[in-house]
Amino acid sequence: MCKPHPIELRERVVAFVDEGHGHREAARHFRVSPRFVNDLIKLRRETGSLTPRPQGNGGGHRKLAGVTGWIEARIADKGEITLGELAAELAETHGIEVHRGTVWRVLRELGLTHKKRPSGT
Repeated sequence: MCKPHPIELRERVVAFVDEGHGHREAARHFRVSPRFVNDLIKLRRETGSLTPRPQGNGGGHRKLAGVTGWIEARIADKGEITLGELAAELAETHGIEVHRGTVWRVLRELGLTHKKRPSGT
Protein backbone atom coordinates (compact mmCIF):
# COMPACT_ATOMS: atom_id res chain seq x y z
CA MET A 1 0.00 0.00 0.00
CA CYS A 2 1.34 3.43 -0.92
CA LYS A 3 1.77 6.39 1.38
CA PRO A 4 -0.85 9.13 1.16
CA HIS A 5 0.03 12.30 -0.72
CA PRO A 6 1.52 15.05 1.50
CA ILE A 7 -0.87 17.55 3.01
CA GLU A 8 0.94 20.42 1.22
CA LEU A 9 0.14 18.89 -2.17
CA ARG A 10 -3.44 18.30 -1.11
CA GLU A 11 -3.80 21.96 -0.10
CA ARG A 12 -2.31 23.20 -3.39
CA VAL A 13 -4.57 20.97 -5.48
CA VAL A 14 -7.69 22.13 -3.64
CA ALA A 15 -6.63 25.78 -3.89
CA PHE A 16 -6.09 25.34 -7.64
CA VAL A 17 -9.60 23.91 -8.04
CA ASP A 18 -11.04 26.67 -5.83
CA GLU A 19 -9.51 29.23 -8.22
CA GLY A 20 -11.88 27.93 -10.86
CA HIS A 21 -9.79 25.32 -12.64
CA GLY A 22 -11.30 21.96 -13.52
CA HIS A 23 -10.47 18.67 -11.86
CA ARG A 24 -8.78 17.24 -14.94
CA GLU A 25 -6.77 20.42 -15.41
CA ALA A 26 -5.64 20.22 -11.77
CA ALA A 27 -4.70 16.58 -12.24
CA ARG A 28 -2.54 17.41 -15.27
CA HIS A 29 -1.00 20.45 -13.57
CA PHE A 30 0.02 18.57 -10.40
CA ARG A 31 0.66 15.24 -12.16
CA VAL A 32 -1.85 13.27 -10.10
CA SER A 33 -4.84 11.24 -11.21
CA PRO A 34 -8.21 12.86 -11.83
CA ARG A 35 -9.62 10.34 -9.36
CA PHE A 36 -7.33 11.71 -6.64
CA VAL A 37 -8.57 15.26 -7.30
CA ASN A 38 -12.21 14.13 -7.27
CA ASP A 39 -11.72 12.14 -4.06
CA LEU A 40 -9.89 15.04 -2.44
CA ILE A 41 -12.70 17.50 -3.16
CA LYS A 42 -15.23 14.95 -1.93
CA LEU A 43 -13.18 14.37 1.26
CA ARG A 44 -13.12 18.10 2.01
CA ARG A 45 -16.85 18.38 1.38
CA GLU A 46 -17.66 15.43 3.68
CA THR A 47 -15.17 16.00 6.51
CA GLY A 48 -14.05 19.61 6.14
CA SER A 49 -10.45 18.39 6.26
CA LEU A 50 -7.80 17.25 3.81
CA THR A 51 -6.11 14.74 6.11
CA PRO A 52 -6.07 11.30 4.54
CA ARG A 53 -8.42 8.62 5.77
CA PRO A 54 -6.88 5.53 7.40
CA GLN A 55 -5.74 2.93 4.88
CA GLY A 56 -6.40 -0.76 5.00
CA ASN A 57 -8.62 -2.68 7.37
CA GLY A 58 -6.54 -2.30 10.51
CA GLY A 59 -4.70 -5.57 10.06
CA GLY A 60 -5.53 -8.98 11.35
CA HIS A 61 -8.53 -11.10 10.59
CA ARG A 62 -11.29 -9.51 12.59
CA LYS A 63 -13.78 -12.32 12.21
CA LEU A 64 -11.41 -14.73 13.89
CA ALA A 65 -9.72 -12.33 16.34
CA GLY A 66 -11.73 -13.61 19.30
CA VAL A 67 -11.23 -17.30 18.59
CA THR A 68 -7.52 -17.59 17.87
CA GLY A 69 -7.01 -19.25 21.25
CA TRP A 70 -9.73 -21.78 20.42
CA ILE A 71 -8.08 -22.46 17.04
CA GLU A 72 -4.70 -23.09 18.69
CA ALA A 73 -6.28 -25.39 21.27
CA ARG A 74 -8.26 -27.25 18.59
CA ILE A 75 -5.14 -27.94 16.56
CA ALA A 76 -3.27 -29.05 19.71
CA ASP A 77 -6.14 -31.41 20.64
CA LYS A 78 -6.92 -32.91 17.26
CA GLY A 79 -3.49 -32.64 15.66
CA GLU A 80 -4.28 -33.40 12.06
CA ILE A 81 -7.21 -31.28 10.94
CA THR A 82 -7.86 -29.78 7.53
CA LEU A 83 -8.64 -26.15 6.86
CA GLY A 84 -12.10 -27.15 5.67
CA GLU A 85 -12.76 -29.06 8.88
CA LEU A 86 -11.60 -26.09 10.96
CA ALA A 87 -13.85 -23.74 9.00
CA ALA A 88 -16.80 -26.12 9.47
CA GLU A 89 -16.16 -26.41 13.22
CA LEU A 90 -15.94 -22.62 13.51
CA ALA A 91 -19.36 -22.37 11.86
CA GLU A 92 -20.83 -25.07 14.14
CA THR A 93 -19.39 -24.02 17.48
CA HIS A 94 -18.99 -20.26 17.11
CA GLY A 95 -21.39 -19.39 14.28
CA ILE A 96 -18.56 -17.79 12.30
CA GLU A 97 -18.75 -18.46 8.56
CA VAL A 98 -15.32 -18.05 6.98
CA HIS A 99 -13.50 -19.38 3.95
CA ARG A 100 -10.70 -21.84 4.59
CA GLY A 101 -8.28 -19.25 3.17
CA THR A 102 -9.07 -16.98 6.10
CA VAL A 103 -8.35 -19.84 8.49
CA TRP A 104 -5.05 -20.47 6.70
CA ARG A 105 -3.98 -16.82 7.08
CA VAL A 106 -4.71 -16.92 10.81
CA LEU A 107 -2.72 -20.15 11.17
CA ARG A 108 0.17 -18.60 9.28
CA GLU A 109 0.11 -15.53 11.57
CA LEU A 110 0.12 -17.83 14.60
CA GLY A 111 3.06 -19.80 13.19
CA LEU A 112 1.04 -23.03 13.11
CA THR A 113 1.14 -25.65 10.42
CA HIS A 114 -2.01 -26.93 8.83
CA LYS A 115 -0.55 -29.70 6.69
CA LYS A 116 -1.36 -33.28 7.45
CA ARG A 117 1.69 -35.39 7.89
CA PRO A 118 2.16 -38.26 5.45
CA SER A 119 1.06 -41.60 6.80
CA GLY A 120 3.79 -43.60 8.53
CA THR A 121 5.59 -40.67 10.16
